[in-house]
Amino acid sequence: MLSAKEQLKTLRRGTSEIIDEKDLAQLLEKGVPLKIKAGFDPTAPDLHLGHTVLLNKMKQFQDLGHEVIFLIGDFTGMIGDPTGRSETRKNLTSEEVKNNAKTYLEQVFKILDSEKTIVAYNSEWMGKFTSVNMIELAAHYTVARMLERDDFQKRLAKNLPVSIHELMYPLIQGYDSVALKSDVELGGTDQKFNLLVGRDLQRAYGQKPQIVLTMPLLEGTDGVQKMSKSLGNSIGVFDSPNEMFGKVMSISDDLMWRYYELLSQVSTDELRSMQEKAKSGALNPKNAKMQLAKELVTLYHTPELAEAASSEFENVFKKKNLPEDIPVITGWGSEKRNICNILKENKLTDSTSAARRLIQQGSVSVNGEKISDVNQEFPGNQEFMIKVGKKRYLKIEAG
Repeated sequence: MLSAKEQLKTLRRGTSEIIDEKDLAQLLEKGVPLKIKAGFDPTAPDLHLGHTVLLNKMKQFQDLGHEVIFLIGDFTGMIGDPTGRSETRKNLTSEEVKNNAKTYLEQVFKILDSEKTIVAYNSEWMGKFTSVNMIELAAHYTVARMLERDDFQKRLAKNLPVSIHELMYPLIQGYDSVALKSDVELGGTDQKFNLLVGRDLQRAYGQKPQIVLTMPLLEGTDGVQKMSKSLGNSIGVFDSPNEMFGKVMSISDDLMWRYYELLSQVSTDELRSMQEKAKSGALNPKNAKMQLAKELVTLYHTPELAEAASSEFENVFKKKNLPEDIPVITGWGSEKRNICNILKENKLTDSTSAARRLIQQGSVSVNGEKISDVNQEFPGNQEFMIKVGKKRYLKIEAG
């Protein structure tokens, strides 16, 4: 096992906050494998690269010789995490949660070592809780402390309801740390309140409080909002090789380095060298982005499919077998525009209704991938190649 100093150097990469780093250093100094926990509620069947930020940090701990616990929140998933919500979530049934959870392991083991990963389900202990146990748990926290949460305060200020079961969510997540006796819990920056509740409950139950390590929320392909399937800015773990490659290539040059830091296996020293070369002009940012896209497609698919996706992308964007007079326009910034309006405004179709019809017929592609959603929107601060039919093209350059 590496020295505590070397381990901390690795673990600091991309980390937002460690509470507290001094305590973590002391634990690492002992040279004993730590219990590292991260929980995922299976509220949807698929993961995107934003979710893998935590998985990559877990993999770092795993490679350093620590015990990683991948916790599936099949009990908490039925409640729904209120973090960042402006309204109460719709409750999921046990069956819905179980069906979503089935796909999780196939995806996470693209990153984590399945033979070294402990998979736990919080229904294993919460399903056995009695009403007396729940009252005892609730007695360890005050309503005033719970209402310090920013999202609850915002709702109350707007006279929006906060349900009692939502107040229980942080307590149940916190109790997971008690049940697992975790030494370190990982979560996004938006999870900080819940993670700190875990520390408080461990103290209350006579355990040493866990270290809290938070990771930043990864921006989606629009470079503005956090990655989310509902916002249409996500890169899915199950995306096809070409789609994944094209989406990575569509991100801005600045955002690329953030993706490298949080998603890539490139060493910190090598990454710093790449950034310096790009700044000096010795490295074309597009080539660095191609390397990142290949790495990610290789991770979630195969090296062969990554090479094929790279070749397909180059065929489109290096204008091989394409007309020489493809119109090029400068983008319109981070504001999103509807694909039908983009086609009409740039004379690729005569009307928005014609654009809808062509999209529904599968005759419109963006970055080599056919699109089917007539409501899909695209920002103007990225590079896109739009093709309509066999002969009509439009290239959008970041602006």
